[in-house]
Amino acid sequence: MTSVASAVPQAGTTISPTWRRPLAALAAAIAIILLMFGRDVAALAELYWTNTTFGHCLFIAPVVGWLVWIRRGELAQLTPQAWAPGLALVAAGGFGWLLGDAGGVSFARHLGVVMMLQGAVVTILGPNIARALLFPIGYALFLVPFGEFLEPPLQTITVWITMHLLHLVGVAATVDGVLITAGDKYFEVAEACSGSKFVIAMIAYGVLVANLCYRTWPRRIAFMTMAIIVPVLANGVRAFGTIYAAVLTSVEQATGYDHIVFGWVFFGLVMAAVLAIGWKWFDRAPDAPAFDPARLQGAVRWPLDAIVAALLVLAVAAAFPGWSAAIAGRAQTLPQHIDLPQVAGWTRAPVSTRAPWAPTYPGADHQLFGRYVDGGGNAVDLAIAVYGSQHQGKEMVGFGIGVMQQDDRWVRVEDLDDLDGGTVMRITAPGPVERQVATWYRIGNVLTSDPKIVKLETLKAKLLGGAQRAVAIHVSAEALPGHDPRAAMAKFLAALGPLDVLADRSAGMAR
Repeated sequence: MTSVASAVPQAGTTISPTWRRPLAALAAAIAIILLMFGRDVAALAELYWTNTTFGHCLFIAPVVGWLVWIRRGELAQLTPQAWAPGLALVAAGGFGWLLGDAGGVSFARHLGVVMMLQGAVVTILGPNIARALLFPIGYALFLVPFGEFLEPPLQTITVWITMHLLHLVGVAATVDGVLITAGDKYFEVAEACSGSKFVIAMIAYGVLVANLCYRTWPRRIAFMTMAIIVPVLANGVRAFGTIYAAVLTSVEQATGYDHIVFGWVFFGLVMAAVLAIGWKWFDRAPDAPAFDPARLQGAVRWPLDAIVAALLVLAVAAAFPGWSAAIAGRAQTLPQHIDLPQVAGWTRAPVSTRAPWAPTYPGADHQLFGRYVDGGGNAVDLAIAVYGSQHQGKEMVGFGIGVMQQDDRWVRVEDLDDLDGGTVMRITAPGPVERQVATWYRIGNVLTSDPKIVKLETLKAKLLGGAQRAVAIHVSAEALPGHDPRAAMAKFLAALGPLDVLADRSAGMAR
């Protein structure tokens, strides 16, 4: 949205006097908001630059600026007038940011910042300009990284397509979750291979093309449908091609070829193919005006002076970081040292060296990990992570936190049935070494295995008051000859006792 402030609202090279004051106020407001929420802006920039799934977000701000620029002739025929109700959008964005900050949800924080910028445009330039810039303002929502929830279903679809194509060409292949064995070779359809990055980028690309090249909604919807389906199918063919090439040659040659040819070059070809397919049905002239200025000349109710509007925007936006700072002072006091519990019938033993594993909690105040064995030769690992409070960069649940970290050697194979209320995941590492991991969370006075409930309870505790402590507990066992990992974990849990008591004791709450 920063590019809106640099738009020239007329066809010439000078800015109309009626626009100078509002644009100056908007530019100042946007700059101060970006500084006020600089931590989130920096996090977004780092995410765009380092995470290939969201690399396309680097182009969204320039595209928004270009969309405003091509409307400059029509905008010159309108008069900006600051509008008090636009502050509601700023407040909604600020409250969303507060919820994200309190609950440790980066998506809500990032969406809140973008909404505050959108609200600044609507408030300072007014409803007529906002209607004229409706698509560019709305398109700025693609600055918010989203879509990681698409990875598991797209992995499943990619595996399904790959397996059918392998069988079609006569390759004897078997599948276990996201792991495919073809001949004597072993492949993982990882999150990066799910095609989610292509689909997410294609949604942003498709929305832009649908707006610029089509006038009617049926054609826009048809184009968007194709823009989503084609990359999903193409990614399945890409995964099949990689595995089939590895079967015919070697894994090294096939994956090297995949990285060079089938990466973003492949996606560029898919984009070109989608555009070529939709070209025939384009029904909007390239030079057609984006809007009719004559229809946007209505009087503005509840007007404001541009400078006053900018100050009100900043005052509303600043209220929420202040609220957040007040919340941050209620962290739980934790003991300086905690130990793993003693468990009747089980003794401590050295951890596994076959394929070392431990959960990842980079922001935890305390983190413990140890192995227990019983007289029957069962071995179980117990991990505990304790937080006095949570905030950005110190969350208990999130991407790359918990059972597996980002780019881990361990691979999630499948989710198993719950065990004593805890979610159970089957994972594997090269060797192969397989293990099962059960997970529980204690947040305040609630014991759960659902990350969404963790976020909700964290939010409630911060906004409404309550215990800020949070504890993650993992019980895990390797799959060893003659030993059932699930049975070993169940036996250990029976001896360990109530997990809520263990969590509270670990957080210094005597029970």
